[in-house]
Amino acid sequence: MAVWIQAQQLQGDALHQMQSLYGQHFPIEVRHYLSQWLEGQLWDVIDLENPQEEFKAKRLLDSLIQELQTKAEHQVGEDGFLLKIKLGHYASQLKSTYDRCPLELVRCIKHILYTEQRLVREASNSSSPVGGMMDSMSQKYQQINQAFEELRLLTQDTENDLRKLQHNQEYFIIQYQESLRIQAQLTSLATLPPADRQLREPTLLSKRATVEAWLTREANTLQKYRLDLAEKHQKSLQLLRKQQTIILDDELIHWKRRQQLAGNGGPPEGGLDILQSWCEKLAETIWQNRQQIRRAEHLRQQLPIPGPIEELLNDLNSTITDIISALVTSTFIIEKQPPQVLKTQTKFVATVRLLVGGKLNVHMNPPQVKATIISEQQAKALLKNENTRNDSSGEILNNNCVMEYHQATGTLSANFRNMSLKRIKRSDRRGAESVTEEKFTILFESQFSVGGNELVFQVKTLSLPVVVIVHGSQDNNATATVLWDNAFAEPGRVPFIVPEKVLWPQLCEALNMKYKAEVQSNRGLSEENLVFLAQKAFSSASINPDDYRGMTMTWSQFNRESLPGRNFTFWQWFDGVMELTKKHLKPHWNDGAILGFVNKQQAQDMLMSKPNGTFLLRFSDSEIGGITIAWVAENPNKPGERMVWNLMPYTAKDFSIRSLADRISDLNHLLFLYPDRPKDEVFSKYYTPPLSKAVDGYVKPQIKQVVPEFTTTNPDPAANPTYMDHGASPVVSHPPNYGIYPPMSDSMLDADGDFDLDDTMDVARHVEELLRRPMESQWSGQQS
Repeated sequence: MAVWIQAQQLQGDALHQMQSLYGQHFPIEVRHYLSQWLEGQLWDVIDLENPQEEFKAKRLLDSLIQELQTKAEHQVGEDGFLLKIKLGHYASQLKSTYDRCPLELVRCIKHILYTEQRLVREASNSSSPVGGMMDSMSQKYQQINQAFEELRLLTQDTENDLRKLQHNQEYFIIQYQESLRIQAQLTSLATLPPADRQLREPTLLSKRATVEAWLTREANTLQKYRLDLAEKHQKSLQLLRKQQTIILDDELIHWKRRQQLAGNGGPPEGGLDILQSWCEKLAETIWQNRQQIRRAEHLRQQLPIPGPIEELLNDLNSTITDIISALVTSTFIIEKQPPQVLKTQTKFVATVRLLVGGKLNVHMNPPQVKATIISEQQAKALLKNENTRNDSSGEILNNNCVMEYHQATGTLSANFRNMSLKRIKRSDRRGAESVTEEKFTILFESQFSVGGNELVFQVKTLSLPVVVIVHGSQDNNATATVLWDNAFAEPGRVPFIVPEKVLWPQLCEALNMKYKAEVQSNRGLSEENLVFLAQKAFSSASINPDDYRGMTMTWSQFNRESLPGRNFTFWQWFDGVMELTKKHLKPHWNDGAILGFVNKQQAQDMLMSKPNGTFLLRFSDSEIGGITIAWVAENPNKPGERMVWNLMPYTAKDFSIRSLADRISDLNHLLFLYPDRPKDEVFSKYYTPPLSKAVDGYVKPQIKQVVPEFTTTNPDPAANPTYMDHGASPVVSHPPNYGIYPPMSDSMLDADGDFDLDDTMDVARHVEELLRRPMESQWSGQQS
């Protein structure tokens, strides 16, 4: 509702101009009471010159009437009664006025909104307080719409001038023919007797002189008209080129950048409807001007008059052809990118679209699009217009598709639904570069003509870089290459150059974007989390965020060199955390139950000030995709001494056996989630429900987690009930020895308080194996 609020603050002549926009054709009360709705509709998407758009306009008219009727129904009180009648009357009036010509309603509203925006903008430019209320986005859109209005008026003006020129030239030709006729009469006088010749010749000579004087004068006038028209066309083309630069080099490039960041988990790039409507307006205006220039050229050929106009028209024709060529080739875009980590022998999809296809009637002879995979070097050669001899770096199945026109949306696109990369041909790698650092791209190309084969276009577009893998184990490192490229590629770069190092805050932004998208969480990485990551990345102990703001991280540090004392890189560790959280820990991360990015020493410092049984969850430093539980408790070997214990990290494999919540439930010595939340309050909603009673004489077994040093019998289960206490399998504090595995006599906690689960996992595997066996073989001789 911003524009209407600002419009109401106009003063003087601007306010009078705004008020004059309204009347019987569109009452100002409708603008006032439906201001938010009116400004929220996509009026600019509707092409007023296209009769097929009438059904869209009709829907908007129906919606407008419905909004008015709804607003009327909600009026109450004495004043509301009168307003209810008035709004109802306006609904009927608008329906009767525009029901048969809904496009006129759209034209009317577009004119009103455009004029209001212009008045507000002019007030803003004169330092009016209104200026500060306009956001940059709406201002930009208003400037684009204003430029289109100027172009429309200029094009209409040149059209009128062209018609005037044509009319004057036709009259000139008629008078020229008259001069020829007079000259023929004068020539024929030679055959007449002298007396007759002397009688008629003076009149004809006088008439010839008058006509020739008029022709000379009119020829100069026509030449001036032609030059004036050419100058106006030059002005139109300058504005067209400027408008096209804004739309293609700013708005479309920004859309492509958003599309690239969306590959890293950024917000969706947004639809193309507004961009397409702008591009179609450009195409329409360019084509109208091109036709006008061609008509002017035809008039010049029809009546050659010496002067500079021939060269001017040639320049104009060349310029307008360049402009439309740039528009067509730039609007052949990839609407849906192929996957950037591309696995061979795997189906993938992509969609390419021509934003001006419908307006230029390209669909009348539907073009075919071909997809080819090419290497980084081949992409460089392609952009340099070097002959690549149709080289490719692999074979894509189902790589040809015909562009289809969708009448309802007015879009021309090719949907590749079943492509598959059959094989890939790799180039020699540089230095330490691995196969997952090698970049390829999918080249989409087509050819089509416009204006009845008047112009033929070869169009090409490259996908975002793709990394080709042959096995799922390569996915991790390939994703790192893609993330770095998407985050830090410069616009207009040479394929596919990226910086070797970036500032730490830039990398943090990329990591946070990726983390939130992968985990599908609104809870991103906090400043404390990012400090922890910086400590890990730079082997630093500083906890001050400012110490890292000016630091840079190289690609090698990111995913080539292993972290100190580890056999994995920074990215591999971070990606493992994302995968674990995404697949097994998402609800707990969203609940804030997982601190995660805390090292062992920090965990100890935090827990030592808390009561026994307080615990926290942190990601393992030593294992990819691991999370551990740290808790504070008495040292069983030294009564009275407290210490922090760390359980061996859990991985995705562990959670596929038993969930985190159930494992926490099993451990009775864990009482409070840091800082002081009772664990059942946090985790009970995720506990596995109690097992059902025995069926057909069978008792269902149950796996439970036990830490021997901290196993205690609950004296009163009812006093502290959990779901697991009521399971079909009893809680076993000291399991009897069934002879399946040797008794565990040694302590499973080392001197540092780290718990080694190797032996316990062996036990778990034995139990898993038993559970897989048929019941008869397990319990033969023991069943009743």
